Amino acid sequence: MPWDPAQYLKFAGHRLRPALDLLNRIDLAAPAVVYDLGAGAGNVTRLLRARWPEAAITGVDDSAEMLAKAAAESPDITWQQADLGTWRPSRPADLIYSNAALHWLPDHAKLFPGLFAGLTPGGVLAVQIPRNFSAPSHTSISDAAKSGPWRSKLEPLLRPAPVAEPDFYYGLLAPHAKSIDMWETEYVQALEGNDPVKEWVKGTWLRPLLDALGGQERDDFEKAYAALVARAYPKRADGRTLFPFRRLFMIAERA
Repeated sequence: MPWDPAQYLKFAGHRLRPALDLLNRIDLAAPAVVYDLGAGAGNVTRLLRARWPEAAITGVDDSAEMLAKAAAESPDITWQQADLGTWRPSRPADLIYSNAALHWLPDHAKLFPGLFAGLTPGGVLAVQIPRNFSAPSHTSISDAAKSGPWRSKLEPLLRPAPVAEPDFYYGLLAPHAKSIDMWETEYVQALEGNDPVKEWVKGTWLRPLLDALGGQERDDFEKAYAALVARAYPKRADGRTLFPFRRLFMIAERA
């Protein structure tokens, strides 16, 4: 789907924090070949470059819009447009890093072992994926989609929660891993502005539904969703809105 870099980066600081938490737990001194899978606009790929300046670093994404922004700001990094679901490294990688991207892809039972197989012995797969799909921010998408005249257009676009329990991923990686570091964090984010939760989700999970509508119908659906999440996440007296968001992290070293 087409991405809007400006919309996605409205909350760049909050979105960057889990990327840093993942990066800081990677114990690699000097990886030679590094891929950032789902690089987007490249803000995290540039951090990989800063940490490992001697590495051959490639940012991979399927969004031409995001990659155009990334390439304009960092021409010193290699950028590759590819279908993330079928992508495999052109040569064995010392690190495949992915922050908040793989939940968009189906068939994790095939995807994760396939990526792990693209590593060198001792190479690392480092992944962060949101696991917030049972929260009102995401269940309200379904509620809003089914509540108006747009239901016939939007209901076919609704997806089940794309991320499994941690045990599932451990089971996929453990047979071929030397070590696995896995944890979850729920970030309690204090957002500012009007309808901040709606604006957050508008940059990601809500976007395919908005793209399926036009004109007044699109505006009415967006307002219906905004009303639901405004009730679920009320603005505090200080003007901020607390938005808890859970994320799953895993760092697996190949045997």
